[in-house]
Amino acid sequence: MKYYLIAGEASGDLHASHLMQALKQRDSEARFRYFGGDMMAAQGGELVKHYRELAYMGFVPVLMHLPTILRNMKRCKQDIKQWRPDVVVLVDYPGFNLDIARYVHREAICPVYYYIAPKIWAWKEYRMKRIRRDVDELFSILPFEVDFFEGKHHYPIHYVGNPTAQEVREWLEANSGKAETSGSRAVIALLAGSRKQEIKDNLPAMIAATRHLADRYDLVVAGAPGIDTAYYDRFLKDSGVRLVTSRTYELLATATAALVTSGTATLETCMFRVPQVVCYYTPLPRFIGLMKRLVLSVRWVSLVNLIVDREVVTELVADTFSVQNIRRELEAILPGGSRRQQMLDDYEEVHRRLGDSQAPAVAAATMTGLLKHHKKQ
Repeated sequence: MKYYLIAGEASGDLHASHLMQALKQRDSEARFRYFGGDMMAAQGGELVKHYRELAYMGFVPVLMHLPTILRNMKRCKQDIKQWRPDVVVLVDYPGFNLDIARYVHREAICPVYYYIAPKIWAWKEYRMKRIRRDVDELFSILPFEVDFFEGKHHYPIHYVGNPTAQEVREWLEANSGKAETSGSRAVIALLAGSRKQEIKDNLPAMIAATRHLADRYDLVVAGAPGIDTAYYDRFLKDSGVRLVTSRTYELLATATAALVTSGTATLETCMFRVPQVVCYYTPLPRFIGLMKRLVLSVRWVSLVNLIVDREVVTELVADTFSVQNIRRELEAILPGGSRRQQMLDDYEEVHRRLGDSQAPAVAAATMTGLLKHHKKQ
């Protein structure tokens, strides 16, 4: 089978690479072509465009790079039409991928499978109409999505388990639990996001909030894949904070606590059982804080809280995001802090809800079975 995959950011590259590996085990004739990253490239096939050229977020950055985005979208559509895959597999990244799904469906090129369902339960629920029209099979990695898609919208999906939980579990098994710390002091990890805009918005406040702890803790930034280390220099110069690149799991395995920008990293941090504060800067914080309460369909922004539907980790977003608040909440989860043990206890519920499923293997088995059935029709 010929598989065309599209992942638009670092986490999508990771999840798609594991799916590709599982597909190869199920389909000895699997051929891949994709928009993605280095981890997907390591699985073989042909990388058409790296996600570094796709990962723009926020109204202004998207507007500034709109010609590039439109060129990439046009290139992707033409490439799919020319290559004629047996299936297009979309990985999260809905702003780009839902447009591709519409094109592939309209041109009747092949089935469209969506691996890691778009988070329309948080906002933009109107996209359900597009999913129903343009997506043939939807694969979910979050347990509460089953009720949203099937219960609320009567749209059948495949819940395959959570790949992040599996990836962390396998890393810990391969590395015999937690790695040894490289220094003599305990570590505070700073995970400021995977895109330049996120890093620019969040890292300065994270550094300012931890400066008073520099004599007791090793302050370490997790460099995001696809971001040049030189980009971090302006933030880290003379700060006493050091950078490690493409070693987030190693960092979390040694960390005592973490400041984390919302996203997959919040769940990864929980899987490593590292107490965390979720920090996410927005422009016009008071306005965005009000709109968050009015527009978002959910109470939480972090996957940890969403999975158990209650506050396990503190979220400092929009109008609650400040250096003072970050500092106060961080101190509460350091050893001896008032919230540390409760958070660690609550993490166990997240682990139980995600279970021990093998998400890529389950997804690959379902996909290949569906494709074989489709071929027979």
